[in-house]
Amino acid sequence: MTNAKPRTAAIDRKTRETSIAVSLDLDGAGETAVNTGIGFFDHMLDHLGRHGLLSLKVQATGDSHVDFHHTVEDVGICLGQAIAKAVGDKRGIRRYGWASVPMEETLANVAVDLSGRPFVVFNVPFATHKIGQFDVELVEEFCRALANNAALNLHINVPYGGNDHHVAEAIFKSLGQALRAAVTRDARVTDVPSTKGTL
Repeated sequence: MTNAKPRTAAIDRKTRETSIAVSLDLDGAGETAVNTGIGFFDHMLDHLGRHGLLSLKVQATGDSHVDFHHTVEDVGICLGQAIAKAVGDKRGIRRYGWASVPMEETLANVAVDLSGRPFVVFNVPFATHKIGQFDVELVEEFCRALANNAALNLHINVPYGGNDHHVAEAIFKSLGQALRAAVTRDARVTDVPSTKGTL
């Protein structure tokens, strides 16, 4: 496994609404450099990278004078595309990953399947509409954009929680841990981990 091909990707996306550059190394050490112009979102992406042991760089600008929606969604699109590109044909990976992360009064459970079939289940009891200036609905928008573009099955369940900052943070930490497990190479997996022979 030490001579395995690097699993890296760089994605650039420019629209009339946003300009996004993402670089990713699935076999990193959790180092991140994130600047989206949205402080809370940067904080969440830092958790994702650090707990996923991803080398993650994100540089983004967007029409934040409108709101944060386009920037958050487009970062999700680019990061999803980067995961899909970096993981390649999925030969030798575990495919599945899950994590249960507590954050004080909150518990977040996240399960990931790099199935090639995007689907999202999002059961999260946010108590308010905003965390500072950040709309809590954008957590789900980011997760859907990520899953659709990485072609993964993503289930996020928060059975209980009180502080919305804690809820969001537990989700991103758990997502990082679940992705880390799913993309991990396993020496016992010598082919694509599917009875179909492809994912």
